[in-house]
Amino acid sequence: MRQCRADGGLVACEVVWAEVTAGFPAAPEADEALGRLQVAFSASDAPTARAAGEGWRVHRQLGGGRVRVVADFLIGAHASAHANRLLTRDRSFYRRYFQRLQVLDPTRR
Repeated sequence: MRQCRADGGLVACEVVWAEVTAGFPAAPEADEALGRLQVAFSASDAPTARAAGEGWRVHRQLGGGRVRVVADFLIGAHASAHANRLLTRDRSFYRRYFQRLQVLDPTRR
């Protein structure tokens, strides 16, 4: 995260923001933590939402199960459109569906 922040900053779409917020007892605590990490909120737009929907449709047509949810596709589509890489531990999924996106595992150096 430090390297990505140094390279140009960190952004999180509404899905990631909501997921992080859910991990805290109250929203202000989540906002404070994200602020300390210098993560900026970056909302999706209509083209991003459409791309996520198209990806979800392809996933389901290819027999993909419901373990994946459309939120996973929103995260990938947002990163593809509004960032130049994605920090995630779920590298194989995002590399499969978002092949042009640089995918980084924050637990690896």
